[in-house]
Amino acid sequence: MKKITKMNELAWVIGILVSTFGVALCTKADFGLSMIAAPPYIFHVWLRDMIPWFTQGTSEYAWQGVILLLTCIVTRQFKFRYLISFGTAVLAGLSLDMWLMVFGGNGAYEELWVRIAAFFFGEIVTSFAIAFVFRTTLPIQIYELAVVVVAEKFSLDRNKVKLANDIIMLVLSAVLSFVLTGGFNGFGIGTIIITVVNAPLIGIFGKIVDRYFEFDSMFPKLFGERKEK
Repeated sequence: MKKITKMNELAWVIGILVSTFGVALCTKADFGLSMIAAPPYIFHVWLRDMIPWFTQGTSEYAWQGVILLLTCIVTRQFKFRYLISFGTAVLAGLSLDMWLMVFGGNGAYEELWVRIAAFFFGEIVTSFAIAFVFRTTLPIQIYELAVVVVAEKFSLDRNKVKLANDIIMLVLSAVLSFVLTGGFNGFGIGTIIITVVNAPLIGIFGKIVDRYFEFDSMFPKLFGERKEK
């Protein structure tokens, strides 16, 4: 079967739109967000009454800005491409707010079966979208950038750094949920499920998209060529 080529830029757009679509669905399911998406959601819930304009999407890229600052402090370095990645985070935050507006806000669905369906479909499409984004040469969000930069700076295994980061974010999500909101807000059984299945799902979808797509660039001089892993 002939592969679809020149997917680099389109995959980046699909990755942002579809991943935020998935996060919006998981938010509406209200079983808990991923260990990555939970902290900014918790800050949003904590601050939304005091700061009405502090949307979930705004909290998302503000939180990524904090992670970027911490990454620069830990590694004692800063590069211009970090700001480009922050720009990607801003676009993702705006996209998330757009989907939540389409869905009528970030309040949970009432029907249990709808919540369950929204959670599982949201996690599936999010994993698919991340598999797409990982194959582009365009700027990645701060979450992934921090893992890459720390691993490179201290000559550590990237997978181990990613695992450590996920565990830290999982614990942090639980602490923030109870300290700031007094209960299960953004953190729950869904957070645990996503932590367990996220990486395997991304791996499965990665193999599928590699079978049908080539992620070379339409503008190689501008965005570069993808290096095979």
